[in-house]
Amino acid sequence: MIEEVDLFGVYMPAALAWAVLSALVTALVRPLLHWAPLQRLVWRQGQLELTLFAGLWWTFATLADASFSHGLLTP
Repeated sequence: MIEEVDLFGVYMPAALAWAVLSALVTALVRPLLHWAPLQRLVWRQGQLELTLFAGLWWTFATLADASFSHGLLTP
């Protein structure tokens, strides 16, 4: 069964909620990535941002699955 999150009475797939949260965190971290001297270490800045987004999405989904399965949070 697909997990759903109730957000103010609107049910949405949990993957969408974690993706939106990951996008917000990535948008907040983006100025720090541009400020840091990563241009010499990173070939493409877009790849770094996409990797950050995917890593955050995976992390949030994994933490949510662990929390929901142990009853720490209720979906």
